Amino acid sequence: MAIVEPPQHVPDTERSHSLGDEKYDEKHDKSSIQIVEAVTEVYDDVRAIDLDDNGKERPIVTDVDVATRLISLEDDPTLPAFTFRMWFLGLGLSCFGAVLGQIFYFRPQTISVSQLFLQILAYILGVAMQEIIPGPSNTRYGFKTPDNAFWRFMNPGPFTSPQTTSDLKEHVAITIFASTAGGSALAISIFAADDLYYGIQPNAGVGIFTLIGSQLMGYGLGGVMRSFLVYPTYMVFPSLLPTVQLFDALHRGKKIFLQKKRVRFFWACFIAIFCWEWFPEFIAPTLTGISIFCLANRKSAWFTRIFGGAAGNEGLGVFALCLDWNYVGSGGGSLGALFTPLSTQLSLYFGTLICIIAFCALYANNYDQLSILDENFRLDKAALDVQGLPWFASSQVLTKIGTNLSIGATITHVVLWYGRDIIEVIRRYRAGDNYDPHLAKMKESFLSCSLRMIIERCVQVYPEVPMWWYIAIFFGSFGMAMATIYTGGSGMPWWGLIVGLLISAVFLPFVVTVHAITGFTTSMQNLVQIIGASIMPGSPQTNMYFTLYGFNTLEQALGLVRDLKMVQGQYTKLPPRVTFTVQALGSVVGGLLNYVIMKVIISSHREILLDVQGSNIWSGQQVQSFNADAVSWGALGNILYAPSGRYGIVPFSILIGLAVPVPFWIVHRFFPRLGANHVVTPILCWTLGYLSVGINTSVFTTFLLAVFSQFYLRRYRPRWFRKYNFLLSAALDGGTQVMVFVFTFAVGGGSGRVVNMPNWALNPKGNPDYCARLT
Repeated sequence: MAIVEPPQHVPDTERSHSLGDEKYDEKHDKSSIQIVEAVTEVYDDVRAIDLDDNGKERPIVTDVDVATRLISLEDDPTLPAFTFRMWFLGLGLSCFGAVLGQIFYFRPQTISVSQLFLQILAYILGVAMQEIIPGPSNTRYGFKTPDNAFWRFMNPGPFTSPQTTSDLKEHVAITIFASTAGGSALAISIFAADDLYYGIQPNAGVGIFTLIGSQLMGYGLGGVMRSFLVYPTYMVFPSLLPTVQLFDALHRGKKIFLQKKRVRFFWACFIAIFCWEWFPEFIAPTLTGISIFCLANRKSAWFTRIFGGAAGNEGLGVFALCLDWNYVGSGGGSLGALFTPLSTQLSLYFGTLICIIAFCALYANNYDQLSILDENFRLDKAALDVQGLPWFASSQVLTKIGTNLSIGATITHVVLWYGRDIIEVIRRYRAGDNYDPHLAKMKESFLSCSLRMIIERCVQVYPEVPMWWYIAIFFGSFGMAMATIYTGGSGMPWWGLIVGLLISAVFLPFVVTVHAITGFTTSMQNLVQIIGASIMPGSPQTNMYFTLYGFNTLEQALGLVRDLKMVQGQYTKLPPRVTFTVQALGSVVGGLLNYVIMKVIISSHREILLDVQGSNIWSGQQVQSFNADAVSWGALGNILYAPSGRYGIVPFSILIGLAVPVPFWIVHRFFPRLGANHVVTPILCWTLGYLSVGINTSVFTTFLLAVFSQFYLRRYRPRWFRKYNFLLSAALDGGTQVMVFVFTFAVGGGSGRVVNMPNWALNPKGNPDYCARLT
């Protein structure tokens, strides 16, 4: 969907907010907002706002189209958020997500607890609690429950209803609460690496405060910058659209027949993909990658390297077809073929073509990290002279170069294409201009409340989070971090912490802008490690902690900003202070449980986690990878990556990347019809190492889906695209993630027992795609 192209830089009087090929000026945008104020339901089949001058539905093109035609402006400020259901399910699913995410961290296959999975689980449990708990509107038990504050807190009304607007805000709050806690905090990687490889075990107090401080630091930073990273209309955040449309389908417009059809469509696709995924994931793995070339030649190693890819690290997957949504969908490493803008995906596939050409002649060697460190785990130069410098896999070197090129390209790309827009947004926000239709709608809902409602409800629901709350949470976290870097034996001085936080603060606007407009996230981890190696050389531990505060702070801030776009004053209109509360508590609950589960797993499975291959149930691969990066940068950074070093080109690539967007910008200035403004240079650079690891058969399939969805459906079937495209993406991703969860514990070893599918034609011995097995 071309909703994220750079605005054309024309005089302010004619300034366009177009994010696609067509151009819509401010006059058109304002008229669109006026129309949508009169027609608030986005679920009707035909609406005036969707039609062009000829009476035909026009494609979704601009950021305002997304804000007013894909997402509902409907808002009910009387819906409660702080209810018993929200607290019970929010805390419960936070614990569930945190424990499961930490278990998945130590699995041989990388799996995450996705927000969409928790959203669906929260919906099912919320509906169950609606029926079980007595309340004023629940007549299930044959008597009228008193209508007082206690029972309204226990069961305020329908969590979902086929006839009325149900409590969307409860569901959103539960989802944010749980997804904030889900996953594994980066600090866990440090504690696990220290415990497994260096015998360092900080006491529980230091560990817990390190976790809380590092997780909340980014929230304070992101909250301070929310005025120009969250509120602008052009900050679309494409990955949120399936989630938001699912909220709309489950809770809004239930009296409209079309909305009922959309809900049935979602559940039908959800169930269908849940059933189908058992075939490529378990019964018939060949469906993960069907390679005509490998079927034609099963003995050629080069055919495997180029056309294979159904097994991990097997090949490049050229022209293979993947029928496994676990890899095609957004949960399996893909950017999301059905919702990521076409310009982003075409940039990715063009870069992938370069990656395929470059990877055809790469090789790798292994290296023993401990042989070059002394008893204090610092670089032993005498041992280094004996062992020699390590050689990295050529594919990994190219991956590092591409990642660093994308860092430099991100900076220049944002300055050239979006710099003026960011400055203008800050100016308008400070002037009190409600330029975003969703932000304006929330303020309108607040002002339209009756006097009684203002006194009883609205004042409690809609006040903005004061800036000092975010500042306080930042400095509170800063105090924890400053204390724990000394008591935890990080080896990092006080000024190192400040430098790391400055890196996060400087680069946050650049990373968020690219992510919000293109759907691609630039990883700043390499840059942080390079700077850490330069200013504090010689120690892997110091580099790990510098990465924690220089990189994780930025990642946490990005997560907060993305959630704020979905809830606070934007797509789902959750009260700001509710958002702040559930995000902060989710981080604390998640961090505490991450730490407990990590200690239990390491004490129970230490030998398996230290083993290079691990087992089919437990693996230390993620800890090994994180530690290897810390050793290469922390202990050897000034040698390996010095200007005269073996891999000096790696850090120098950041500077080269600064120049990559410039030629495209110049070409667009002089030849605008060539479409150079559609090239997303950060992702073009990043994909140089896109195929270095993992299962690669999904690339060609996602390309075909991207063209079908974001070009054909968006342009030639705009009505179906508006009504069903993003809901289809949510159904396919959600059904797959639920299936993977069930599969993991049923037959995949999550419960301690692995069940293997017998070999047959679509589950052959060796590679699933029949390519020659490489040794």
